[in-house]
Amino acid sequence: MTNILRIDASARHTGSTTRALLDQIEAKLEGKVTRRDLAVAPLPQLTETWVGATFTPPADRTEAQHAELTLSDTLVAELQAADTILIGLPIYNFGLPAALKAWIDQVARAGVTFHYTENGPVGLLDGKRAIVALASGGTKAGSEIDFATPHLRQVLGFLGIEDVTFVTADVQGARGEEARDEAERQIAALAA
Repeated sequence: MTNILRIDASARHTGSTTRALLDQIEAKLEGKVTRRDLAVAPLPQLTETWVGATFTPPADRTEAQHAELTLSDTLVAELQAADTILIGLPIYNFGLPAALKAWIDQVARAGVTFHYTENGPVGLLDGKRAIVALASGGTKAGSEIDFATPHLRQVLGFLGIEDVTFVTADVQGARGEEARDEAERQIAALAA
């Protein structure tokens, strides 16, 4: 059975395009779905204790350091268990929502989801597929003012996730329903 991890990053529940698109994508796929709604359960920002814990070998961590990494360990385990990752990416002010950035900070861990070699970093999450539902009011996906798409693609690749598909409903402020219709056509073309 396929394991699917769904990450919702939109602050909106009612009227959220990314949530609606992820609902359609999820319905198209078959598998066990784990949901992580970053608006319902916001993630904490990194702390000095968290950073110190990640750079301390597990056997040498204090009780406080282990406790500090409990949530991060859970998020990493969800990601490691997933075959397919669904990510809702609303573009806020030309970039990622803070909630999604907080998730990235919690799961990008040296020695756990990537490691360093003589030739540079190597992602440890290869063989996974990511489908990103992107929505924006005025930012065209892939344009010079879209800092969200390249950021997320870079992070996923850094973690070893190279199979990334973007379903885009961009520039909705000008395109409205046309943007959503185009995204639905992209979803219909996705291979299950």
